Amino acid sequence: MNPIIDGILNIEGSYVDNPADRGGPTNWGITESTARAHGYRGAMKDLTRDEAYNILERDYWLAPGFDKIAGLSLSIAFELCDAGTNVGPAHPSRWLQRWLNTFNRTAKKYPDLTVDGVIGERTLEALKIYLDWRGKEGESVLLQALNCSQGEYYLSITEKREVNEEFIYGWMRERVKIV
Repeated sequence: MNPIIDGILNIEGSYVDNPADRGGPTNWGITESTARAHGYRGAMKDLTRDEAYNILERDYWLAPGFDKIAGLSLSIAFELCDAGTNVGPAHPSRWLQRWLNTFNRTAKKYPDLTVDGVIGERTLEALKIYLDWRGKEGESVLLQALNCSQGEYYLSITEKREVNEEFIYGWMRERVKIV
C-alpha cells in the first residue's frame, strides 16, 4: 500500500453529499462522476476504501506522474497528490512548474519549463537540480510556495462562487499547511 494514498484517504474521510458541492455525492474524496468513469455503478455511500484507493492511485498518483516525484521528494509528491485530489492534478503540476521557473530566474541552473501541467522528464530534471542546489531548505520553501498557490486558488474560486465560502475554511485548515 502507498502511504501517500492512505494519508489522502484519511484526510478525505468517508461519504458526504453536500448540496453546495459541485462534485455531488463523494466518498473517500471520489466524486460520483469519477467513480462512474471507472465503472463503479453502486451507490456512492457504498464505495469502498479499496475502490477509492485504486481510483486515487490511478488518476491522482500514477497518471500525473507524482509517483516519479516521490523518488525525489516524498513531501512534495504528497503535497501535489493531495492538492490534485482536491482540485485536479493539472493545477498543482502547473504550480510546481511555475515555482521552479521563478526560483531559477537568476541562477539559470536548468532551462525554463513549459507550464503545461505535464510532469515529464524536463520537470523531473529541473526538480532534481533544484533540490540538489537548494537542499532541505529549498524543499521546505517549495512546499510553502505550493501551499501559497493552493490557497490563492481556493480564494479565487470562492470569490467567483459565493457558496464556496462554506468550504474555504476547511480547505485552508486541512489542505494548506505551512511546513
